Amino acid sequence: MNDWFTIEQIDPNTYAISEYWHWEQAHSYLVLGHEKAVLIDTGLGVENIGAVVKSLTNLPIQVITTHVHWDHIGGHKYFEHFGVHEKERNWICGGFPIPLGVVKSNLMKELCEFPDGFNVDMYTIFQGKPNLLLHDGDVVDLGNRSLTVLHTPGHSPGHICLHEEATGYLFSGDLIYGGKLDAFYPSTDPIAFMNSVKKVSMLTVSRILPGHYSLELPVLIISEIGAAFTELYEVDRLIQGHGIFSFGQFSIHI
Repeated sequence: MNDWFTIEQIDPNTYAISEYWHWEQAHSYLVLGHEKAVLIDTGLGVENIGAVVKSLTNLPIQVITTHVHWDHIGGHKYFEHFGVHEKERNWICGGFPIPLGVVKSNLMKELCEFPDGFNVDMYTIFQGKPNLLLHDGDVVDLGNRSLTVLHTPGHSPGHICLHEEATGYLFSGDLIYGGKLDAFYPSTDPIAFMNSVKKVSMLTVSRILPGHYSLELPVLIISEIGAAFTELYEVDRLIQGHGIFSFGQFSIHI
């Protein structure tokens, strides 16, 4: 399949690069400034996202990772510079917490026509040394555009969102999206997840740009997810092992 990636223009200097053919429907985002560009996440790594990015800009690229999970770091191999939150440095430097066999099983979970030349037997989990360690409150300056790093643990210890105050964009990774929100893995923390949703609910947000599924999310979903986590917390259900709870446009797996 030659058209593995779908490119959607959010505005003249912001692009969503999506992998809709795969069941995860992972999104990466290219954010262009005057001096450099940021690529937020790099997807599955089954096709060359680097070539797509180069077709869109000649600016130097800094990859920013919302979190070090296989479906968000697969294409890091195509870029020289990438940053992660300090709490997940060890994960990307050789300590990835999920076995390769489990990752491959998830990758192949549903029937999919992968790109020509893709061989799951050759698939590996990206590992490398980041050039940038991120912290809560850091500002990434692109030249006439800036993104603020928000440490939002819960889905993973070093999960971050990125907020552009000027536009109101929230690049929400796996904290906010329309689908099953996962907080059941041993490396997840449902209470931290709840608190992180509360944290981003304090921001001025005009548009949510999530890590998966639909790009057309109502901003109100942030407060709805926050209310759902709070409801589960108040009835002592926000404890791992309690299962999946549905709330219409999204569900919570704990």
